[in-house]
Amino acid sequence: MNLFLLIAGSLSALAALAHLGCIVFGAPWYRFFGAGEHMAMLAEQGKLSPSLITFFIAFVLSVWSLYAFSAAGLFKQLPFIRFVLVVVTAIYLFRGIAGLYLMTNPLGRSEMFWLWSSIICLLIGGFHFIGLKQQWLVLSVKY
Repeated sequence: MNLFLLIAGSLSALAALAHLGCIVFGAPWYRFFGAGEHMAMLAEQGKLSPSLITFFIAFVLSVWSLYAFSAAGLFKQLPFIRFVLVVVTAIYLFRGIAGLYLMTNPLGRSEMFWLWSSIICLLIGGFHFIGLKQQWLVLSVKY
């Protein structure tokens, strides 16, 4: 078992659950997690778009979690595991770095949202990076 990938997968799963919580609990959760006032207002109005967008994000995070768990050795390796984990790691790290730059132009979100979400993304990306590096030779290159 690879502890770093277990942690990475768990954090992605937790993020997916937080997104699902936004769908279930609505505008207060959208506001708390910094989705922006526009998303919160749409949720309050009963619009479908916030739920669809948030569900898509939760789904993607869940898939990323499964890939991390697979690479950690919890179950059979999923297809394209090396490629997917390289892309996931890059996305987390890029999002973390980009978010720090967006603090100066927050695009409808608070500076604190960009700071904390960037730290979280960098942390998850770091766990992915270390775990992937440790497992690289073990992961199948079969497609």
